[in-house]
Amino acid sequence: MTTTTPIPPITDPDPSALTCPGGLVGPCSGCQRPTHKYGSGGSPLCKWCMAPVMEKWGPSVRFVSTRG
Repeated sequence: MTTTTPIPPITDPDPSALTCPGGLVGPCSGCQRPTHKYGSGGSPLCKWCMAPVMEKWGPSVRFVSTRG
């Protein structure tokens, strides 16, 4: 039997938001939780919304910007 840690409330930021400059923090595209969204190393999804995506697509899944 595996145990999983519960997902914290949406009001709690993604850990990545705590380690990046405030100007790079934005809402998760899935749940709107504050996350490191903008700039190099950012992702449009927090770690909890990204987990099922990585399970489906594998650890090499990456966000590709549609902006030119």
